[in-house]
Amino acid sequence: MHPERHRFETRAVHGGMAGLREAGTHVPPIELSTTNPLPDVEVGGLSYEELATGHDLGAGRSAVYQRLWQPGVARFEESLAGLEGTDGAVAFSSGMAALTACLIATVSSGKPHVVAVRPLYGGSDHVLESGLLGTEVTWATAADIARSIRPDTGLVVVETPANPTLELLDLDAVVAAAGEVPVLVDNTFATPVLQQPARHGVTLVLHSATKYLGGHGDVMGGVVAGPTDWVEHLRRVRALTGGLLHPMGAYLLHRGLRTLAIRVRAQQATAQVLAERISAHHAVGRVFYPGLPGQDPQGLLGRQLDGPGSIIAIELAGGYDAAARFTEACELVTHAVSLGGVDSLVQHPASLTHRPVVGEAKPGAGVVRLSVGLEHVDDLTDDILAALDAAQAVTPPLEVPALLAR
Repeated sequence: MHPERHRFETRAVHGGMAGLREAGTHVPPIELSTTNPLPDVEVGGLSYEELATGHDLGAGRSAVYQRLWQPGVARFEESLAGLEGTDGAVAFSSGMAALTACLIATVSSGKPHVVAVRPLYGGSDHVLESGLLGTEVTWATAADIARSIRPDTGLVVVETPANPTLELLDLDAVVAAAGEVPVLVDNTFATPVLQQPARHGVTLVLHSATKYLGGHGDVMGGVVAGPTDWVEHLRRVRALTGGLLHPMGAYLLHRGLRTLAIRVRAQQATAQVLAERISAHHAVGRVFYPGLPGQDPQGLLGRQLDGPGSIIAIELAGGYDAAARFTEACELVTHAVSLGGVDSLVQHPASLTHRPVVGEAKPGAGVVRLSVGLEHVDDLTDDILAALDAAQAVTPPLEVPALLAR
């Protein structure tokens, strides 16, 4: 096998599978042991030290303990790093655990200041705004990144396409503005199928693996891909804080990568049609989708992104009332948080995922976010258009929650 010669789809299918044929199996095993036999005291001690300080499992060493190293997790990490084009990757129990590890690593390096560009996922925004992990954040626009950097800045954090309204950032420009400061990009919406930030000089690529990487709404995890020095640092943080990914989760995420390309591209094709079909509906104030005319002013599609993805944000002309009625009227599309699965989901970000975000940065009360699944495009169209009709029904107005009215 020469993975560097293979195209993305082939690498997605075969990544992290080395050695299985020689072991006499075709599917990666799920190895649940929390502890591993030690050949002798000296090897046990050396193995523990090497793994606890972030190094790979060396030849003749013991895996010691699941919190330090686990073969199924390592297979998933190897495959994801191959798709992102990085030296390695470190998997965690959730996307927020992955971001937390990055922030802890930044603080422990003596540079606790973070420059961040909104919008971000609500949980990411909240943990930065709170300062809970010892960071201090400066919120900046993309144009202000360079001016916001200080001697103690340890990280620039961005998300593109951004959650929930799909703003796009030019990663070449972000990296140039950051200079010597590492850049972390949340690549959850795009996935490595559509965007590989490391090719643009980004240091750390973060995923909520719960979303597209798993793809079926049945596994939670997070992963950060990056260079060797960061991989070792993040492994140390994971070993000390216990944010490890469970072996069953690793198995499901590794399996998810094998169908990632075909799922993402099929979902994207449906999303493009849906965005076009719903744009003219009288209940719609605006549709946010990079594949629509005028929504890629920097020309990033085809240069940085291999397509607009499968998330659509819809701003209802009737505001909060219409948004609430729309989500309740959807029948085929499920009203639920999360995204990236095989079935379509809709949610109201300001009330849910972005509820903790400060008022001036919170999504509009009339905005709903649609994650497009693998259903037939005509069935989704029928359901969404009917829900949009219901959103404008004449009914008593709903009271806007005080949290959203600010």
